[in-house]
Amino acid sequence: MSIVIMVGQLILGLSILIILHELGHFLAARAFGIKVEKFYLFFDAWNVSLFKFTHKGVEYGIGWLPLGGYVKIAGMIDESMDTEQMAGPPQPWEFRSKPAWQRLIVMLGGVTVNIILGILIFWVLTMRFGDSYIPNSAAKYGIVPGEVGKKIGLQIGDKVVAINGKPFERFDDLTSPQVLLDNTVFTILRGTQTLQISIPRTILNDLNDDIEGFISRLPRSKFVVDSLEPKSNAVKAGLKKGDSIVMANNHPIVFWDELQAQLSVNKGKQVELGIRRNHELVTLKAQVTPEGKLGFYRAKTDFPDIKIIKYGFFEALPIGAQRAWGTFRDNAKGIGKIFRGDVNPGKAVRGPVAIASLFGGTVDWVHFWTLVGFLSMVLALMNLLPIPALDGGHAVFLIIEMIKGKPLSDKFLERAQIVGFVILVTLMVFVFGNDIVKLVMKK
Repeated sequence: MSIVIMVGQLILGLSILIILHELGHFLAARAFGIKVEKFYLFFDAWNVSLFKFTHKGVEYGIGWLPLGGYVKIAGMIDESMDTEQMAGPPQPWEFRSKPAWQRLIVMLGGVTVNIILGILIFWVLTMRFGDSYIPNSAAKYGIVPGEVGKKIGLQIGDKVVAINGKPFERFDDLTSPQVLLDNTVFTILRGTQTLQISIPRTILNDLNDDIEGFISRLPRSKFVVDSLEPKSNAVKAGLKKGDSIVMANNHPIVFWDELQAQLSVNKGKQVELGIRRNHELVTLKAQVTPEGKLGFYRAKTDFPDIKIIKYGFFEALPIGAQRAWGTFRDNAKGIGKIFRGDVNPGKAVRGPVAIASLFGGTVDWVHFWTLVGFLSMVLALMNLLPIPALDGGHAVFLIIEMIKGKPLSDKFLERAQIVGFVILVTLMVFVFGNDIVKLVMKK
């Protein structure tokens, strides 16, 4: 059932984005009196559609090939490669008959709608839920680095007091895209020492989509046993709510990460636990699962309060817009790092399979719309890439036409469209293959 929910959310999210993107082209074309012949969600390859109807001269439908969507604009060399139409004399209602500036607006209509949608979603989410974070100043026990963080010199309990020489407010800034994508230097307080630790430009290659491998999203904390999973090894061992685990195989336990470390090295084995219960010390034996768990949830003690900021209707707009543009900017930086060779494309690129896993197997509408807003900005960025067959490629050719004062030849545009199509198919094969390889490797 979870797979059905995951796939359903993926299809719903992508359908919203594709329909609104194509609607941007559609409305811009109609505004300039350009005839639109088709409006399709997904591709009706070889003229095979799952559903279609005609209204006011436009064929609306759903194709069988779920790799995007399109609007077929009269007099334009596009995905349809309808060269017969282009062979006739230009008609006043055709794309090619309009001034270059109008055609440029039509080509950028989809990207514009995606950007507006992204800003709108983040605006509404900010207005509804505000902004919550853990103040860095309240993380009094420091950080818990993962294996990648330890390799670059971070240690458990380090306190990061500055990023690139500047104090920062939010603990989650430590794992932000700005840290991972820029040439970042942490100022570390370790006991009485102050250290500078640089974050490698290539760190994303080592993380494998797991930010916890760098630094845990939560500060170091103490804990007590909270609820227990029914029939779990924790229940069988006799753990109870309110217990404090102070020893594991004769290793003192104070913090949650210390218990996790002991469970990790004893996967599938039995551990002896020292428990403080009602001011008494109790010894229990528990079986660790192959995943390194006992089967209980923790209650964090002595943990910093989460700071919540609420915004009004107008206050939330610039915050939402900043989040949307931050997504756009960070992904642009990521693409730049791929081209510079700092990041392996196989590590950074996500396809439909990976995106579906991001939606998850349960319905969480806040998470759903957050992800749709994120993907809307990513879709806008990807369509702006100067690749023939994408909006950005068409826009580049139109800008060249405006500079030259005359259009590029139809033959050139046809060949460029073919080249762009080959590039896109190659990218799709790579993305799908990369998703499948990652899925198999996880198993």
